[in-house]
Amino acid sequence: MLQLLDVRTGYGRTEVIHGVSIEVPSDGVAAVMGHNGAGKTTLLRAAVGLLKCTSGKVIFDGEDITRLRPSARVARGLGYVPQGQQCFPQLTTMENLQVVADGRRNGRQLIDEQLDLFPALRDLLSRRAGLLSGGQRQQLAIARALITEPKCLILDEPTEGIQPSVVAEIEAAITELTRRGDLGVLLVEQHIGFALEASQRYYVLESGRVTASGEGGSASEADVRAAMAI
Repeated sequence: MLQLLDVRTGYGRTEVIHGVSIEVPSDGVAAVMGHNGAGKTTLLRAAVGLLKCTSGKVIFDGEDITRLRPSARVARGLGYVPQGQQCFPQLTTMENLQVVADGRRNGRQLIDEQLDLFPALRDLLSRRAGLLSGGQRQQLAIARALITEPKCLILDEPTEGIQPSVVAEIEAAITELTRRGDLGVLLVEQHIGFALEASQRYYVLESGRVTASGEGGSASEADVRAAMAI
């Protein structure tokens, strides 16, 4: 599905990612873990095209998309939910969803599907998004990305800074999405237990390099924490 092959990227003359290769399955989760500053967000920005690769390739669905703009990658089926529970704060919850759904042949159906996935949003459709809690905004951000019908969804710290009850709802939604078998997920996540449980493949990133990787079900939290201490 999505492959990053020996990718190098960074900011200006500062290289942050040093030859990283990861692979996201077409119907499962690849989790990337690591301390703050390890380069996780930078890696995702390279995958979605917000940062140019100085070398290496990004392959999606068998196509080299390394030189494509972010909009072209989204059109091919990449969805991206950055950190920060991003939304249009002055618009209502429903208007945030409609902005993405408008112009899509099955837009209303797609909105309904996301409201089924995140039922807590149904009672908040008329509320301005800026008045939602952090967890509610994160659910809204994921729902908006899913309306684009991605083949691969890139999630950057989807449970960061969110109350535990909503964390559980978001984790359940990610698990449900991948259980359906038609969506790949590239997940950056600080909750190691959930990341390992949800993923088919995991990678530990430290100082812009992969220091450990393996099958999600084959590793323990202790293994990952040990790799992160390197």
